[in-house]
Amino acid sequence: MFNVTKTHEITVDVVILTIKNNNIQVLLVKRTTEPFKGRWAIPGGYIRLSENLDDAALRVLKEKTEVDNIYLEQLYTFGDPLRHPNARVITCAYFALVRDDDLSITSTPELGWHKVNDLPSLAYDHKEIIQYSLKRTRERLELCPVAYQLLPEKFTLTEMQKAYELIMGKSLDKRNFRKKALATEGLIELEEYTKSSSKRPARLYAFENIELNSKRAHFIKKEKNK
Repeated sequence: MFNVTKTHEITVDVVILTIKNNNIQVLLVKRTTEPFKGRWAIPGGYIRLSENLDDAALRVLKEKTEVDNIYLEQLYTFGDPLRHPNARVITCAYFALVRDDDLSITSTPELGWHKVNDLPSLAYDHKEIIQYSLKRTRERLELCPVAYQLLPEKFTLTEMQKAYELIMGKSLDKRNFRKKALATEGLIELEEYTKSSSKRPARLYAFENIELNSKRAHFIKKEKNK
């Protein structure tokens, strides 16, 4: 029988996704204390009294990645009474899409990247949270090109298609994809090409002025030096 007067606690967890080695990967930390000592977990922590939810998520993201150029979205609130074995803990989950080029994280025995399709044993309900973040990312592709946050700032259409395929988990027809990609609002064609001695140079593209239709989502960009 649950004690209905017990105070609950609130945390934030941030699913940090990137493309590394031709795979969608997620940043995980290994727990060094109980519960679930030795298992991997999504970066997160308790919300400070002075913070709102977004501020707490941004703090966790900054502590783990040291980057500002990201897409961050509030995902879902997970509140199963049994999700934590020792307390009543509700977590507000976020997910962030980060360019590999912007990262300078050194993997350690307690911190590292893991393929989302080959996850280790996870603490709490973190496998469910990661799967939910992938589902939301796929849904977002239908509304705005968030995949560009996983690409270099300048990219080819082939690189863009590969990012979409990794997120969707399936192959896409090249001709149809290029047609839809070129019609994407915000995509700009650059007067630049790839530099490669072994392949025919490919046109480079970039995104600008991406609009979101959700108050839960944010593009956190680096401020340009004046």
